[in-house]
Amino acid sequence: MAVLTRESTVGTLLRFATAGSVDDGKSTLVGRLLHDSKSILADQLEAVTRTSTERGFGGTGGGIDFALLTDGLRAEREQGITIDVAYRYFATAQRSFILADCPGHVQYTRNMVTGATTADAVVMLIDARKGVLEQTRRHLSVVHQLRVPHVIIAVNKIDLLDYSERAFDHVADAVRVVTAQLGLDDVHVLPTSALLGDNIVDRSPNMPWYDGPSLLELLETLPSTDDLESGQEDFRMPVQLVIRPQGALASGIDDPDAFRDYRGYGGQISSGRVSVGDRVTVSHNGLSTVVTGIDFAGSELTTAAAPQSVALRLRDDFDIARGATIAAEGTLPGPTKNVTASLFWLDDRALLPGARVLVKFGTATIQAIVLEITGRRNLDTLELQPADRLDVNDIGQARVRLSAALPVELFAHNRRGGAFLIINPSDGATLAAGTILERNDE
Repeated sequence: MAVLTRESTVGTLLRFATAGSVDDGKSTLVGRLLHDSKSILADQLEAVTRTSTERGFGGTGGGIDFALLTDGLRAEREQGITIDVAYRYFATAQRSFILADCPGHVQYTRNMVTGATTADAVVMLIDARKGVLEQTRRHLSVVHQLRVPHVIIAVNKIDLLDYSERAFDHVADAVRVVTAQLGLDDVHVLPTSALLGDNIVDRSPNMPWYDGPSLLELLETLPSTDDLESGQEDFRMPVQLVIRPQGALASGIDDPDAFRDYRGYGGQISSGRVSVGDRVTVSHNGLSTVVTGIDFAGSELTTAAAPQSVALRLRDDFDIARGATIAAEGTLPGPTKNVTASLFWLDDRALLPGARVLVKFGTATIQAIVLEITGRRNLDTLELQPADRLDVNDIGQARVRLSAALPVELFAHNRRGGAFLIINPSDGATLAAGTILERNDE
């Protein structure tokens, strides 16, 4: 693990998600984290305190139901569960954070996949009294297959076991068995009480046997994906929009002649960095050219990097449309129609061999057919077992044939470039999230 000091992470952004089983205290932990890091506005805190009092919440929690700080939907507040992913933004003196509080119920696994897809770290909660459950294995399997760089296991509600070191060690040992089976490397395990604030922002005096960091201390020092991948991944930018501001006079530009021949290709850089003068290749035609300009929010840049959204100007006037990818020259793999993929099935309708679907890679959407379902993961043993269908919340593998050859990348080599969505062509529903395991080139 590449450990950064607090000083080296100042100003960097860390995206993290919570996960775990039902009633493990995820929303309470997030609320406590926001409260104790002084990231709650006074009027919001007053409203939550008032609602908590009206509902009779009190006791050792100090009269505040911290889960109310993140459970924003009325149904969530009424049922006492998390349904949707709640995004929150906060900052400390060391760095800025975007957190996604994900549901724990099995029927909302799709929401957890959504929250973890772009995360630099996942905070996985486990009730110290219950230990590792099937949903724990499910979420850890998702984390593994999405290649989330850092996993933090918060063994929560340790106060209900009198801060027992033995109880913590028992759960920690079981966690390490599962993470070892999955091949998860960067795993941190710490004892917490979200309700009382033990080891959330400050280290707890109630557990002198634990000498590790608090949760916030850990989050402040973990390297983000951008830190880890800076300069390591090849440049990729899926083209979202071709920009031709031919209405320069109407837009009030003083010198419309300077823009009469303007053509820019807008999109979000998915990986790597690009500079003026770099040679790049366009995926759809395989032709190479040179970057002559980078436009960003009304200004010109000499260099841009993921995840910035920019418009590139190129030396040659190629026929480039939405769905193409502009990449560093010589780094795109050859096009292929056949892939083996890991699938997180998210729809109530089962996936069967022969299904005709739409597949969305970046900004490109094409037709595809599911040739074969090659397996489904057993969440008790974590083994891939033979299967002839995938049902909602199943994690499995399938062979897929695309209607057109694309230069798709392995997820193991490029986390963003190797990910895709499966869409129902009849109603537009998202059926699955997928990652490319193999390219079955003919």
